[in-house]
Parts: sequence; structure tokens; C-alpha cells
Amino acid sequence: MPLFALDNEIIFPPVHLAEPDGLLAVGGDLSTERLLLAYRQGIFPWYEGQHILWWCPNPRFILTPPTLKVSKSMKQLLKRETFTFTIDKAFTEVINNCKSIDRPGQSGTWITNQMKEAYIRLHKLGVAHSAEVWQNDELVGGLYGIRLGKVFFGESMFSKVSNASKYAFISYVKQLEKDDVQLIDCQVYTEHLESLGAHMISREDFVQLLQLLIEE
Repeated sequence: MPLFALDNEIIFPPVHLAEPDGLLAVGGDLSTERLLLAYRQGIFPWYEGQHILWWCPNPRFILTPPTLKVSKSMKQLLKRETFTFTIDKAFTEVINNCKSIDRPGQSGTWITNQMKEAYIRLHKLGVAHSAEVWQNDELVGGLYGIRLGKVFFGESMFSKVSNASKYAFISYVKQLEKDDVQLIDCQVYTEHLESLGAHMISREDFVQLLQLLIEE
């Protein structure tokens, strides 16, 4: 199946035409309009070299707040308020850390300067959000992503000390549940998020959920 090359027109091919690995299209730009259209359709960007690649994997890795798993040890950390938890207090710092942190098995980062600038624009529009955890006034963990309607699309997280990213994720999911967010997109499988309750669903089911949960 040929890979779709995007041009200046803000449009994506149907997601069922994606390659088996989820790759749907290449090119285009990271304008606010294109990014919002992508997320509404279940598509997200990753960079490879100089090219923007657009993905919609099948199956899709997701979490719903009621299925969140919190281990006994994490419950103790939360009860003791081991870290200070905040929301949208340090978005740029969070994305900078996600961009620069070393990750096992990865030689570089897909968060380019263009990606960083695009998501900062979305944050200023109230669409992209961050969750932060602090220890002695130092930012030691966090995550960021996109919220549309009752869906939060997780993009990346980081941790500088043990359990910091888990603390941020669990705390934020609990807050999202209070705000009536019903679906958290984790994009692709990680053992870390599986341990917290994330699981696979079909791309078809995922897209149908987006249609129900994202407000026009």
C-alpha cells in the first residue's frame, strides 16, 4: 500500500489505510489546525530525521480511569504525599525534560524543536497540558499531552527519581477522572503503562470512542 504524502492541504487519509505498523502518512506541517484535526481522528505525529510521520496504530494502547492500577507501594507514596503534584505549572520545563532525558534503547528523541514549539502553542491555547511532580522545589517528573473533550492524549513523560513519573501519571489520571475525562490514549505499548492498567483495543473501537467523547 502506498504511503500518503501530505501537502499544504489540511487533510488526512482514512486511518484504516495505515500500514500494518500504524504509519499512515508523511509530510505536512505541525500547524495548530493540522494537529487538532489529527488528534480528533486518532492520528499523532512522530519525527524520523527531517520528516514528520503520522501514525494511527492498530491495536491502540489506552487506559480508562476506572481501570487504573495503583500498587500498594504507590498508594503509600501518594498517602504520604512524597512529591508535590501540580498541573500546568511548568509546561515548557516538562517538555524540555521529555526531550532531553536518556531513554534505554533510544539513540535520540522524536521531540524536535519544531514539535516542542508546536505543543507550546497548543498549551497557550489551553489544549496541551502538563502534570508535574516536585521534590524540594525541584521538578523531578512529569508528563504532557493533549486534551480534547473527554479524551486525554498522552504524549510523553519523564522521571529523574524513582516513581516520579508514576506519581505524576496516577495523580493526573485521578484528576482527569474528576473532570469527567473517560479515555486516556497511551498510543503504543509500554510495560510501564501496562502495569498501571493500560490495555489494547482495536483501532476501530478507539476511533468510535473518539467520535463519542470529543466535543465538536
